[in-house]
Amino acid sequence: MSIDGKTELYGIIGNPVRHSMSPAMHNAAFADLGMNRVYVPIEVCDVEQGITGLRALGFRGISVTVPHKEAVIPFLDEIDPVAKKIGAVNTLDFRKHENGQIIVRGFNTDWVGANTALAEKVNLQKSRVLVIGAGGSAKAVGFGLIEAGAEVIIANRTVETGKALADLLGCAFVPLEEVTSVSADVLINTTSVGMEPDYEGIVVPPSLLSGFSVVMDIVYAPLETRLLREAKAVGCQTIDGLAMLLYQGIAQFELWTKEKAPQDVMRLALEEELRSRAVV
Repeated sequence: MSIDGKTELYGIIGNPVRHSMSPAMHNAAFADLGMNRVYVPIEVCDVEQGITGLRALGFRGISVTVPHKEAVIPFLDEIDPVAKKIGAVNTLDFRKHENGQIIVRGFNTDWVGANTALAEKVNLQKSRVLVIGAGGSAKAVGFGLIEAGAEVIIANRTVETGKALADLLGCAFVPLEEVTSVSADVLINTTSVGMEPDYEGIVVPPSLLSGFSVVMDIVYAPLETRLLREAKAVGCQTIDGLAMLLYQGIAQFELWTKEKAPQDVMRLALEEELRSRAVV
C-alpha cells in the first residue's frame, strides 16, 4: 500500500477499537481494486469532538462501532431513513458540497449484513427468531428480520431496555431468564457474551439449543464461540460473526466507492486476520 498526499482517508471509530478487523477487510479491498485509499482504527471517547476532527481532517467514510452507534446521531447532518427508523448508525459518508461544506450522512448496514448471512441458511419470511440483546446491533438485526417478514421475539437481561426495543420494533419481549418458554426456529446472540477473553461465556443454557434449527452469534473473536460450539454439538446449523461482519462491510464499501466489492478478497483478509490473532 502506497500512501501519499492524494490518499483518501477512511476508518472506524469506537472505544475500544483496537480489536476491530475492519481495517484488514477494507484495506485488502482497496488494494485489490487499485484504489489510493487507506482505512484506519481511531479510538474516540468524545463523539462530538471526534466528528468535528474527522470533518477537519478530510475523512471520506467512517465505520461506527460500540459504544457510538446511537450516540453519534445528534452530530450528523443527515440520516438515511432506514438508519433513522432503526435508531442506530454504523456507517458515515462524508461529502463536500459545491459551497465547500462537508455534509456527514449516517447509514446502517448491520441489518443488511445480518439478513444476508441468515438468508444463506433459512427462509426469513417463514421464520420465528429469538434475538438476545437490546443494544444497537439488536435494533439493526431485529429491524432487518421484521422487514424480511420474520416473527421476532426480543429477550434481554434488563427488562426495561428489552421492552423498549420490542415496543420500537412492534414485536414480543421476554425477560432473558424466561427464554425456556420460547419456541423459535432461529436464535441470534447480539450481545458481547462469549467474546474474548470470556471464551466460556454463553448467553443461554446449552440445554435449550436443541430446540433451534439455526443459531447465529455476531461475536467473531473467537470465531466459534461456546454458543456456536454447543449448538453445533446438538445438530443446529450455525452462523458465525464473520459472516455478518463481511456482508455489512461489503455494503459499506459499495456505498463509499460506488464500486462492486471484491467479496472473496475481503473474506480471505478477515480469515487471515483471525488466524494471525490465533483465535480461530
